[in-house]
Formats: sequence, C-alpha cells, structure tokens
Amino acid sequence: MAEKFTPPKYFQISREIVARIQGGRLPARSPVPSENEIIEKYQVSNTTARKALHELEKEGWVTRVKGKGTFVRDQTVVRAINRIFGFTKNMVEAGRKPSTKLTGFRLHEADHTQTINGRDFTLKGPLCEIERIRYADAIPMMKETRYISLQLCPDIQRRNLEQSLYTIFEKEYGFHLTEINQMLSAVLLEGEQLRHFNLEKPVPAFRVEGVSFCGKNMIIEMEASIYRGDMYRFAAKAVR
Repeated sequence: MAEKFTPPKYFQISREIVARIQGGRLPARSPVPSENEIIEKYQVSNTTARKALHELEKEGWVTRVKGKGTFVRDQTVVRAINRIFGFTKNMVEAGRKPSTKLTGFRLHEADHTQTINGRDFTLKGPLCEIERIRYADAIPMMKETRYISLQLCPDIQRRNLEQSLYTIFEKEYGFHLTEINQMLSAVLLEGEQLRHFNLEKPVPAFRVEGVSFCGKNMIIEMEASIYRGDMYRFAAKAVR
C-alpha cells in the first residue's frame, strides 16, 4: 500500500491562510499573520514561516509592503456595464483564470417575464433555465440563473454549458448580442446563499437582472445573477 503523501508544513500553513481569505475572515487589504505570528502559532522555524508567506505571494494572494507587513491582495474585478461582454472575457482582461460549474438546468414550455428598469420583458417559451457558479482563480465570484430561448437556440442543453454562453451563441447558432438591458440592486449574501460562495459570514452583493437581444425585439436570454460585492466594482460611462 502506497504511503499517504503529506504536504510540507509551509504549504499546509499557506492553505489555511488561503481558506481564511476565501472565507472572508481575511478581507482585502487586511494584514495576514506575520512571520513571527506564524512561528508562534504553528511552532515552526522562521524558514518555514518565510516559505509560507512566499507561497502566498507567489500565488497572488498577498502583497508584501516593505516596513509594514504582508496584506491580502485586493482581488476586486471591475465590470463595465456599458460594454457587451461576458464573465469569461471580463476575467481574462482582469488577469484572472475563469471557470464555471453547472449546478442545474430545467426545461420550461411557459414564457418567462422579468421587470427591468420599470419595463416588463418576456422571453417566449420553450426555454432552458440553467444555474451556474462562476469562478475566478477558483474563487466563487457569482451565482447566475439564466433563461435561454430554445426557439433561437434549440437543444442548447446538450451543449457544454460550462463554457461561455456568448461563445455558444456565436459559434453554434450564429448570433451576436446587439443590446443588453440590466438593472442592479444591492443585497446581502447570507444564510444558505453563503454555501455557494464558500463564505462563512454575510457580505454585501449585487443582484443583476438583465435581458439580452440578438436583433430587433429578439430576446435570446434573460438573467438573474448575484455578484459578490466584496469582489466586484461596476463602472459606467455616460457622455453628453
């Protein structure tokens, strides 16, 4: 029987600190345990403590400030709401590694209606409802529910729904989005919702409801998504 592999102590320590960052116990710009604090808490050498901090810095979790200490790196992503582009491209532009986990889908014959910015929009059935968790560098960033037209995208449920939907629309069905109407509201991530984000305490969040068009009055999809407020900033530009 093969001997069970045990990661080096410095790596175990770095994973514990990463878990605290991901769980919201060490928010952005807060100090992480110092070399001396790691030595005292884990009863390790200064070499091991230094390697643990170096591992965190190498992976982009922290930033060292000379003479002040080591701080959690600000992982906030800026999303421009006046551009038509999806999560995947947004993360790539921000220098992050995107990934997606499909957590469920349902098929509906009935229409789906949402009120966005005071106006009712209706996506005609049949449609496919999907739920996904979107990640950046393995951190859950948003939980989305999307309603996709099966009239425009037949059998989309048979596609790989853990890739960019915009890519599927373009490459599989030949559709390019021409307009997106969205509405943002502030909410609090708490209770059962924390589980989806691997969080341990409530954090602010954005609820984004939207409708996407691929032609005049042609609705291809609608969404109702929750974005982590501690990981996102939304930017808008207006011109006269």
